[in-house]
Amino acid sequence: MSFKLIKPEELQVNPFNDIGNRWMLLSAGDESSFNFMTVSWGMLGVIWSKPAVQAYVRDSRFTKEFMDKHDSFSLSVLKPGYEKALQIAGSKSGRDIDKVKETGLTPVFQGEVLMFEEAEYTIISKKVYTDFMPAGNFIDKDIIEKAYPGGDFHTLYIGHITEVYLYQ
Repeated sequence: MSFKLIKPEELQVNPFNDIGNRWMLLSAGDESSFNFMTVSWGMLGVIWSKPAVQAYVRDSRFTKEFMDKHDSFSLSVLKPGYEKALQIAGSKSGRDIDKVKETGLTPVFQGEVLMFEEAEYTIISKKVYTDFMPAGNFIDKDIIEKAYPGGDFHTLYIGHITEVYLYQ
């Protein structure tokens, strides 16, 4: 497996497709303990004059514990053909199963950040901001009915992009 480090500005992707349709794997932790989950909500852009990502994690997700504990996280887009692995990563909890074994994915660590051999690309970010998204802050209350019928709201994480890897 080889990967190429590029500048964030060199990443040529369609975030609407990669986040909303292909899904990304959000990963946090270190080699001794980590977890990952699929995300189909998020943003790529620029904030505070730096390339950045926004990730949203529900309080009920096991991955949130790792997001809160660690300074950095990754977002990976898998190569085509790993839809079953994404389905497992998004529907099963790392509290209950060994996600690496069940998905068949191959973890690779870049420093203390998890990536996957099966990825097309991975974005590594350092957390710079986090905030819980309470019901009272929603202007469009229909979103609460549609996205949060059980009241399991998200926490927003903003990370400045520190590295981007393309897999070859």
